[in-house]
Amino acid sequence: MVRTSGTADPPSRRLLLIEDDRELGDMLIGLFTEQGYTVDLALEGQRGLHLGLSRAYDVLILDRGLPTLNGIDLLRRLRRQAVTTPVLMLTAFGAVADRVAGLDAGAEDYLVKPFDVDELLARVRALHRRNLDQATLLPLGDGWLDAEAHLVRLPSGEQVRLSGQECRLLSALATRPRQVHTRTSLRQRVFDGAEKESIVDTYVYYLRSKLGAKVVSTVRGVGYRLGGL
Repeated sequence: MVRTSGTADPPSRRLLLIEDDRELGDMLIGLFTEQGYTVDLALEGQRGLHLGLSRAYDVLILDRGLPTLNGIDLLRRLRRQAVTTPVLMLTAFGAVADRVAGLDAGAEDYLVKPFDVDELLARVRALHRRNLDQATLLPLGDGWLDAEAHLVRLPSGEQVRLSGQECRLLSALATRPRQVHTRTSLRQRVFDGAEKESIVDTYVYYLRSKLGAKVVSTVRGVGYRLGGL
């Protein structure tokens, strides 16, 4: 059985919850929907495995004691099929040996029930950020950046090719769309520590020339953040 909540979001906001406790699952759906995620809930292991293999998710929360297929075996099967979605195991099995087994099976994090809601949200945010840092397809409002191909797809469907430096700068902004980035941090991260911070301003100008003035927003006295297309 699967339940879907929330409206269709970009792929970077999708979460798969595999949990056989219906009451807990419904509570977590509400919690993560409020955080801006689209949540799929699977109530048993085989359904969770099917969803994990057939759909793209940004984060996966996995119970260990599941009917039809336990969480450890499910996770091993996902990893054997090259599914790299970050996984948080959320389970009542809290012994050190249980944690080791979960991490060795391929989980990035492990949280024992009962849990603190704020801690759970913080851990999922961390996994989400990690996944964004590794992503090559990033949302830009109603458009997309293909960081591997150095292409931006505009809402009209038109594609605009970027240079390597332009792409790296836009990727840095897009992986943290709400963050204001200082010129110093962008110079060090994108331009290999180039001596002059004016190089950041130059490439912001290039991006605006290709994609429109709104693509990068200036935060006066601080730096830049992602805008829109």
